[in-house]
Amino acid sequence: MGFQEIFIETEAWIRTVLLNAWTLYQCGLIALGFLLSAFAAKRVEPIFEARARKIKGNPDLLRVIVAFLRRLRWLFLIVWLWLVEGALSRYAWPSHRWLVETALTLTAAWFVVAVLTRIIRNQTLARIVAIASWSYIALYTVGLDGAVFGALDSAALRIGAVKLSLLLIMKAVVLAVALVWLAVLTGNVSSHWVQRSTDLSPSFKVLISKLIKIGLIILAGAIALSATGIDLTALTVFSGAVGVGIGFGLQKVVSNFISGVIILLDKSIKPGDTISLGETFGSIRDLRSRFVSVITRDGKEYLIPNEDFISQQVVNWSFSSDFVRIEVDFGTSYDSDPHDVVRIAIETAQKIPRITNTYSAPVCWMTAFGSSSLDFKLRFWISDPSNGLTNIRGEVLMALWDAFKQEGISIPFPHREIIMKTPVEIAERPSQPG
Repeated sequence: MGFQEIFIETEAWIRTVLLNAWTLYQCGLIALGFLLSAFAAKRVEPIFEARARKIKGNPDLLRVIVAFLRRLRWLFLIVWLWLVEGALSRYAWPSHRWLVETALTLTAAWFVVAVLTRIIRNQTLARIVAIASWSYIALYTVGLDGAVFGALDSAALRIGAVKLSLLLIMKAVVLAVALVWLAVLTGNVSSHWVQRSTDLSPSFKVLISKLIKIGLIILAGAIALSATGIDLTALTVFSGAVGVGIGFGLQKVVSNFISGVIILLDKSIKPGDTISLGETFGSIRDLRSRFVSVITRDGKEYLIPNEDFISQQVVNWSFSSDFVRIEVDFGTSYDSDPHDVVRIAIETAQKIPRITNTYSAPVCWMTAFGSSSLDFKLRFWISDPSNGLTNIRGEVLMALWDAFKQEGISIPFPHREIIMKTPVEIAERPSQPG
């Protein structure tokens, strides 16, 4: 067929199909539906979105709902096209409604794809996934999928008995990304459900959430490879090589991962615990597969490898209970009555809000006759070590200072007596015989 015949057939198809009166009517109905849908969505979206913003505790669900509401114009257009297609199906031939049917299918596909891909936080990646998914549906709808896929399958490279085509690679990549993304989304939703459970300990909640996510990702990868026709037994050699690589090159990574699992199983630490590790003192914010996030009182967040919590000595201030005993040393002058000092110290400690009497009441003991003072030790308990230890010691010392000052009890400082002898006194000293 020559160029002239192709041009003539194309011109005839445009004249009979695209420039047909019914085609123009359908274009007008589609344009009218788009305008009406945009107008209705502009009025309805703010009302429903304000109500959806009240959802707390499940950000992924909120993102889906907000994405759904911000695309109401496409939903309204789908409803309009569905009504138009239903009316045309009763009073017109199939050739007179093909454009409305095609527009309905493509609009519905774009609506579903746009809502689902909105969960992807990376906007560029979400846009690429949406366009790629909708393009595939569009090719299938207009009947060009066979020709395009045939061309991609013909661009192949044969390695032994395996035919590695461009179509196979694209299917494997797309399917793997889609299934892994779905697995991560399902894992996040399941994690929110597990975290809301009141029957499980915090560390066990973290362990279950991580096991669910890892299991879903592995299952998604296996399904993707099987669906694309790749034999999983062919990966035996590759998995062996990866195992050797992990054994030699990723020792620390594997060690931290296994240590993290052990920490979650033995429940030695959990989110919210107050811990001391070396010079780091703070509360545990999060448990990850490789590290533990510890935030200190000055706002610094330390990412400590899990292995350190297994191999080093860790002080967990809230392992079995939240009660912590604190000691404050002080001294008074020898002129003060030690019985009054003990009574005033205990009464002062009991007036401080953070000091609790539930576990044990404050006690004060005289510990020594010092060189310049009577030495005392005040012991008390608190139930919130995560709020700081230095600040409660300072608050107790300030309260003792005020109480002693009011009662006339002085806090001494060291005294030193220095005797100065002048040269005259030395000269007048009687000489010693011999």
